[in-house]
Amino acid sequence: MNAITDLARALQDAPAELSPSSSLFGLPDQPAHERVLLASDEATGLKTILAVHSTARGPAFGGCRFWTYGDDQTALTDALRLAQGMSLKNALADLPFGGGKAVILRPAGDFDRAALFAAFGRAVQSLNGAYITAEDVGTTTADMRVVQQNTPFVSGIPRDNAFGGDPSPKTAWGVFVSIEAGVKLHLKRESLAGVRVALQGLGAVGWHLAEFLHMAGAKLVVADVDAAKVARAQEKFGAVAVGINEILSAEVDVLAPCALGAVLNAQTVPQVRARLIAGAANNQLATAQDGDALHARGVMYLPDYLVNAGGIISVAREYRNEGEETAVMV
Repeated sequence: MNAITDLARALQDAPAELSPSSSLFGLPDQPAHERVLLASDEATGLKTILAVHSTARGPAFGGCRFWTYGDDQTALTDALRLAQGMSLKNALADLPFGGGKAVILRPAGDFDRAALFAAFGRAVQSLNGAYITAEDVGTTTADMRVVQQNTPFVSGIPRDNAFGGDPSPKTAWGVFVSIEAGVKLHLKRESLAGVRVALQGLGAVGWHLAEFLHMAGAKLVVADVDAAKVARAQEKFGAVAVGINEILSAEVDVLAPCALGAVLNAQTVPQVRARLIAGAANNQLATAQDGDALHARGVMYLPDYLVNAGGIISVAREYRNEGEETAVMV
């Protein structure tokens, strides 16, 4: 690692005026995060933010997101929000871990992916176990194998007994059974047969969720920035395709946000037609008030940190070398 930046170094690359959505240390009206590390590596182009929200329950555990951000402040806010969400998620799942998250700002142009994640692994190692990483949006099992060569504080890698590895199917399964429960409770329907579900995002988790829903007889409406994924869903699931700007207002029974966060906000909440929201995306609500607004409209929102906990449960059990594959998806 060529540079583990201090705050003065970080400010050199930060916008002149920080967004009011967050500071360098935490989110507005919230206690500061325990630790926020900004790390860079000139040789590989790595710029990463590792946010440790809380270690009250144990080491901070949460995945690494690899994404193209508009600016450094946006990346910082994302890392802080995601780390806080992991504290809630791990506590609710009764895991012996606190909350943390990492984001890597995707370099422009060509780069050596393996070298980049090796440098990220060294940044994780510099925290001496205060933070444990795994996959998230934009990262893969192969990336975590590279990280593992540089630190033991990583999960999401298949073990000798085949348990663990890619957590996305487990995340999707948790969302699926949550939708089943919500449909039964709120929509008073005994099965998903004929239930209309809008899927925003057909990434690793969204695609697995689409498979589970299709097998259960649900009718899918889908949107994704990748037209090839949408076309594949139309062919395989008989899905109806809509534009990415239309999916949140689709006339469906259930809305499943499976892309990025803050999609439910003051502008989009009034447009939601679904009566139930349950998806895999983290931090779907832009603010707590948006949850109140959904409730006032009679829309049941199942908290993301409950619904999408299957992935962290899987990688945590893998990390602790406990459990069996068949015990996760039952």
